Amino acid sequence: MIESINISQFDYVLPESRIASYPLLERDDSRLLVYRNGSIEDRVFKDLHSCISSGAMMVFNNTRVVPARLYFAKEGGALIEILCLEPHDPNEYSLTFEATESVVWRVAIGNKKRWKKGRIYIYNPSLLPSLSNLFLCAECIEKEDDTFLVRFLWSGGLSFATVLELCGKVPIPPYLHRASESIDIERYQTIYAAQSGSVAAPTAGLHFTQGVLSSLTKNNILFGEVTLHVGAGTFMPVKSNLISNHHIHSEPFTVSLSFLESLLHRNGDVVCVGTTSARCVESLYYFGVMCSKGIVPNFLPQWDAYTSPSELTREESLTHLITYLKKRRLTHFSARTQLMIVPSFTFKWMNGLITNFHQPKSTLLLLVAAFIGEDWQKCYQHAIDSGYRFLSYGDTSLMLPLQPINIKAITN
Repeated sequence: MIESINISQFDYVLPESRIASYPLLERDDSRLLVYRNGSIEDRVFKDLHSCISSGAMMVFNNTRVVPARLYFAKEGGALIEILCLEPHDPNEYSLTFEATESVVWRVAIGNKKRWKKGRIYIYNPSLLPSLSNLFLCAECIEKEDDTFLVRFLWSGGLSFATVLELCGKVPIPPYLHRASESIDIERYQTIYAAQSGSVAAPTAGLHFTQGVLSSLTKNNILFGEVTLHVGAGTFMPVKSNLISNHHIHSEPFTVSLSFLESLLHRNGDVVCVGTTSARCVESLYYFGVMCSKGIVPNFLPQWDAYTSPSELTREESLTHLITYLKKRRLTHFSARTQLMIVPSFTFKWMNGLITNFHQPKSTLLLLVAAFIGEDWQKCYQHAIDSGYRFLSYGDTSLMLPLQPINIKAITN
């Protein structure tokens, strides 16, 4: 059961030298560990098309990372770092990026103890006119748990999307132990990124090139896209010993009706590109169950997938969700998911996963363990012994178990 899963069982020694601080010169030169039904093979990512069965459906997260890290200065010189997490007013991403005077975002604040009250202005040590003329300022209006609501105000009639492009920095992960650089603007972004909103990249997708996509198409592999905006919660360490005591933030996602219909009628495997795509696709079953019960399908709590009986087949559930949209003449389904995938989770759709190598004792590693069972240890030890590069800019893996693992929770 979930209550007995101890995070200490998902620890391993990650040498600092294995953490990739920078991406490779070519995206598809990354190494690819292929795990297939218990065996391991070393490949190169540009050969991905030969590792996946013809007719498979690959699911990509087309979210786009925004330059969400902003630095402000107090009159006394103290620097305040603000990381924009999610729009609050307006709460629609498209509307907040189009706003031209002010917006309110839920944010994380660095050095908050030095900012008690009042407005602070954008840090502009070089006195760049493009920043000076904006008069961009921030005021903290409310504290909510470990985050804050901050109002941004600016002049000049520019959209907030443009303001971020002018003033913001790419929010690369803290474990890279460096400031963002010009290379991150391009490389901490997938080549198929389309919908702005993430503060972290869906890093499994960073290895794809047009050449790789073309070779997959020639091998009769289908593509599907979802949009799940990745929040800073992806970096949050698990601080409690029992995973049942760990709280994760929910994230908004959108899928098209045409994607749902393609998923329903696909003939081959479903291979998710990244853990965010996996969470999105696996959440769909439970939203379909809600529709079957007359419940408005707008939010999936963290542990509901483990307590709701699976009375419907995956096809029946998805049909309910599709019917729900068609009755309302909706072309897209949008909701929030807090689903946390840990050992004992029953996968409904995904039977293949492309994912990078994750931090010890992380929620992302728990997802991998839920998918391939205790063999995650064998894969990670092989990667370390074989010189694979780890984390966001590191190498990647293709997990193809004979069937997804449904094991009992690992106990103390």
